[in-house]
Amino acid sequence: MRIYDVTVPISEAMPVWPGEPRVRIEPISSIREGDDANVSHLHFSSHTGTHVDAPYHFDARGLTVDRLDPDILVGPAFVAEVDRLEGDTIQVYDLASLHFPRSVTRLLIKTKNSYLWEDRQIEFERTYVHLDRKSAGWLVRRGIQLIGVDYLSVEAFQTADNEVHKMLLGSGMVVVEGLDLSRVPAGPCQLLCLPLKIERGDGAPARVLVMRD
Repeated sequence: MRIYDVTVPISEAMPVWPGEPRVRIEPISSIREGDDANVSHLHFSSHTGTHVDAPYHFDARGLTVDRLDPDILVGPAFVAEVDRLEGDTIQVYDLASLHFPRSVTRLLIKTKNSYLWEDRQIEFERTYVHLDRKSAGWLVRRGIQLIGVDYLSVEAFQTADNEVHKMLLGSGMVVVEGLDLSRVPAGPCQLLCLPLKIERGDGAPARVLVMRD
């Protein structure tokens, strides 16, 4: 079995969502400076890099990240590659043309977004590939329980009402954003998604592995 680490490393040079704090990793103590141990202070948003959105992100009564069902976060999944888009919006017909099995409940969508992570650019890319309201509704009707995307949001930048997030999270779906699927071939796999267990968290950075035979 081959294991793909699809987690984007957290670093001070990584892009962050506009308006959110940049990553800061500050040494508190340093062996080089004569201290007994290396210890760092980490400063970043709960939605930094590879992360999980909990329903509470857009619903004050929704599940928080510490209450997400591990059975949704771990198990069989499918990597679907969308590589022939007209523009940057994934339409219903794009999803329907992927022909992934009806039994799939965890879907990771691989697009050209994954290659944005190659140069670890500081600048946020505003024209990333995303879902729209209709394609999100199609995923809900299809019974998807976890959707993973390869940039920092599942929907377009500067949408007025966050309708896609609300539709997906409102259905109970877990949204995983910021994956790097550039090295992962399309097809069935096993998923291991482990967000930090932050009490009453709206989301959390996660270590995500994809395993294939």
